[in-house]
Amino acid sequence: MYKAVILPDAKKDVKEAARWYNDKKKGLGRRFVKEVRNKISYICKNPKAIAERYDDTRCAVLDVFPFMVHFSIDEKQNVVIVSAVFHTSLNPERWEKR
Repeated sequence: MYKAVILPDAKKDVKEAARWYNDKKKGLGRRFVKEVRNKISYICKNPKAIAERYDDTRCAVLDVFPFMVHFSIDEKQNVVIVSAVFHTSLNPERWEKR
């Protein structure tokens, strides 16, 4: 199993989305965060089950919310590096700027 390292920008993505969902319905932000955690847990167990999408970056779609977890794998450190959690409607060029 791999260890997850969540970069500050990805943490910010999750916080902003959770806040937005909570504004829509109380408790929905908490559910979103739980979905992100579950997906990262799955990724840590099976990182290579997710196809590469950009260079060395893989993207896993959340099961309930329209978001993708962008990550890379550091084989030497046995680490999954989560660099972004983006809504699927966002322009992919925004991701490439990170």
